[in-house]
Amino acid sequence: MKKRFIAGATCPKCKAIDTMALTKENSVETVTCVNCGHQMAQPEEHVAQDVRPKEQVIGIFKPD
Repeated sequence: MKKRFIAGATCPKCKAIDTMALTKENSVETVTCVNCGHQMAQPEEHVAQDVRPKEQVIGIFKPD
């Protein structure tokens, strides 16, 4: 999987600078700190529309 580093980004957990890497898998963007392992995920807009307001979902599988 290809990682793109985010220049100047600061990890909200360990406060390290330039350690945040962005990956995308199954229409879900994930940002991971390579220093402490902290992760944040954000699904694309069409995936986010299927999520109920009080749920935390990383991805939605829809077999065709």
